[in-house]
Amino acid sequence: MTPANTGAERSEMVQPLLRDGADDPCVSPLAARRLIRSGIHTGHTAGMAMGRLQGNLAILPKDLALEFAIFCHRNPKPCPVVAMTAPGDPMLPDIGVDVDIRTDAPQYNVYRHGELDAQVTDLNDLWQDDFVGFVLGCSFSFEDALVKAGIGLRHHQMEVTVPMYATNIACRPVGPFQGNTVCSMRPMTPKDALRAIEVTSRFPAAHGAPLHFGDPAEIGITDVMAPDWGDAVDIKAGEIPVFWACGVTPQLVLQTAKPPICITHTPGAMLIGDQSSDAVSMRWSA
Repeated sequence: MTPANTGAERSEMVQPLLRDGADDPCVSPLAARRLIRSGIHTGHTAGMAMGRLQGNLAILPKDLALEFAIFCHRNPKPCPVVAMTAPGDPMLPDIGVDVDIRTDAPQYNVYRHGELDAQVTDLNDLWQDDFVGFVLGCSFSFEDALVKAGIGLRHHQMEVTVPMYATNIACRPVGPFQGNTVCSMRPMTPKDALRAIEVTSRFPAAHGAPLHFGDPAEIGITDVMAPDWGDAVDIKAGEIPVFWACGVTPQLVLQTAKPPICITHTPGAMLIGDQSSDAVSMRWSA
């Protein structure tokens, strides 16, 4: 497995491509996918193709796909489905031109019988004719709107992966799929938190408004500086942690279901589509 890029390495990689918007992976989803598909970028995707759809992934055999789709329908906050593949077909025409679920996420987690078996940068050797892929909305999709509203994002400033936590917030079970919600966290002042609630409520396909803000213990988090996924970020004096539902939730759920094989994105390493986050949320909530 190629190691994930650090923030400094990512910046060095991106700078030569800043000739214009078409070549800038911070702006162009095509440029971002080009870097990812070629294996140049294998790290987190926060700050890439700002304002465009970013998606969490869940890939599993078709005999489990219907129950998983029902699970997502009953748990739309952590699992908003924005696209699916046809069985055995890796392409995702609903979210962009030439978007291939096998190659267009920077890194994938491969689970066998509920245990993490491998992390890989493409699925060409693992793809099966019975696989169905799900793309679930991601909070990275609304971060451009937060930045434009003047709300700073600490994981952008620190060039790290957003912190994510297992919580005690139960999902509604369906068949073998059950478990608790995962949340991502962004520290903010109370004033910015209230503004963030207003801004992110416009993006139901990207988890919408926060699930919780304030005391992490109330949702089962014992140490906010020790995330279960991603990286710890500084919480400054006068700031509170703000928690959004997170598309890593299916990874816990799939581990509990223990299918013979299932595949997800590696947390923080998303698939990037062509559509704007606003357009996807408008279509999703229609």
